[in-house]
Amino acid sequence: MVHTLEFNQLSFTYNRTEKPALKKIEAQVGKGEFVVLMGAGGSGKSSLCYTPNGVIPHLLRGKYSGDVLFNGASVATKKVWELARSVGLVMQDFESHLFSSSVELEMAFGLENLGMNRAEIGRRIAEYLKIIGLEHKLHFEPSSLSGGQKQKLAIGGVMCMEPELLVMDEPTTDLDPFTRTEILSLSDLVRDRGAALIIADHRSEISLNADSVWLMKNGEIVKMGKPVDVMTDLRLLQDCRVMPPPILELMDALDFPKKIWTVDEAESALRAQIKIGGRSYGNSLINKPPISERSNPIISVRELKYVYDYKKVSGLNDINLDIYEGDFLAIMGPNGSGKTTLAKHFNALLTPAAGQVLLKGKPIDSYTKKEIASQVGYVFQNPDNQIFAPTVVDEVSFSLRQLGFEENVIKPRVKEILQIVGLQEMEEEDPVRLTKGQRQRLAVASAMVTQPPVLVLDEPTKGLDYPHKVELMKLLMKLNNQGHTIIIITHSFWIVAEFASRIIVLNSGKKVLEGQTREIFSREGELEKAGLGTSPLVSLSNRLGLNGITVDKMVQELKSYENFRVS
Repeated sequence: MVHTLEFNQLSFTYNRTEKPALKKIEAQVGKGEFVVLMGAGGSGKSSLCYTPNGVIPHLLRGKYSGDVLFNGASVATKKVWELARSVGLVMQDFESHLFSSSVELEMAFGLENLGMNRAEIGRRIAEYLKIIGLEHKLHFEPSSLSGGQKQKLAIGGVMCMEPELLVMDEPTTDLDPFTRTEILSLSDLVRDRGAALIIADHRSEISLNADSVWLMKNGEIVKMGKPVDVMTDLRLLQDCRVMPPPILELMDALDFPKKIWTVDEAESALRAQIKIGGRSYGNSLINKPPISERSNPIISVRELKYVYDYKKVSGLNDINLDIYEGDFLAIMGPNGSGKTTLAKHFNALLTPAAGQVLLKGKPIDSYTKKEIASQVGYVFQNPDNQIFAPTVVDEVSFSLRQLGFEENVIKPRVKEILQIVGLQEMEEEDPVRLTKGQRQRLAVASAMVTQPPVLVLDEPTKGLDYPHKVELMKLLMKLNNQGHTIIIITHSFWIVAEFASRIIVLNSGKKVLEGQTREIFSREGELEKAGLGTSPLVSLSNRLGLNGITVDKMVQELKSYENFRVS
């Protein structure tokens, strides 16, 4: 096989650190090959992504040994701008890509720097905007786009340069399920051109269409091979802090000897081999009882409309919603559907064009900003939009001081929250030097430390590895059990299935679905129509008529049937 990229005993340690980020990496990427990097935060995925185009060692400095060869030439001997023509990089912090005044100019920037003629630039912009679904946003400012749309724009801006090697570091973090599938399908487009593709990600489904998976831990590749060989090694995935494919995890928990990780295979195996008696099977989907009547909602939205100043585009249309004390509500919907816009009305970050928002029965605009801040905590989709203090400990303690808490309360509470989010060793660090995932945890800690009655989190698990996602969500559940109202915006079906009791689904600025989690997840056709679809595990549960939509609940339910056994 002709190798586009070769790593020869590559090691790298960043300046001012002692722990190597990469250790003796030995691997190859063939022409037209699709490789997926998986591993926990800090395992070395991003560092490895920075090496093919020379960001390491030319821009990010440190101790560098070994070599990286692109088309047989050492990357260390090339300038970053020389490699930019052939090696494209979409960074984890995708917003750092965007700086132009319109979508069109953003797409054109790289092409203009390659010296292309205007006709070819226009053709490629039209082609790739259609591919990423932003053809109707040509003249919009990038800042006016949703987080997911910005991510698509960053990807499109690099893809349209048609590099020989495309490297994407967590390219699907802010994308809805359908858009995520569309972006991943681009792997076929990239390979059809004979180009190679490397994607670093946490999601197991990313690997399904890959040629090879490289599993990383502590800066090393601990296993590489075909997806079926790497992603079915549950014990190793657990050791590397990677979430296993949920269907595979379910079938393993049911003691099936064969490695099964697709919905069709799992359904067939379960129907054929699980012997069930005493209860009907396959038609037992139970609609849970309706939400009990509750008085005095903590947040009420009435006939809410919002219009973006830019282009006078409608963002929300006639939203009516009640959120009660103790709710754990998930807001879902495709990119650009209005999720963040709605959430920003809950603490008066945005003012309605029409309608109103009530906080504890009073119009939210009747409260002072300080009063709202004490009642509703908010974590932005991009943590960098709310981090400003010189140290981690100053960032977390800031809101407590602004609300008048005494030092004897501030210090132990800050210490406790930093321990919970895993930043206890970084109290005096400058937040700018933290990784994206660490900054995300810092933003969450800053909002949670005041223990507000309502906590709104926009994509709170973005950039976190699987164990940190679980730890954070368990903390939110603990707060919820203590009476706090939790509102999350997320595209993650497993998080909603595990933790949320209620869902609302938005599409094109309108509320299209609302109800209890299990009931909403049973309506696959409506979810697809709303641009969401569903997850493999939920789809399997629906096909089999089960109530459970998590691995543990489905295992418990299946094993409760009489004469349950795997032959």
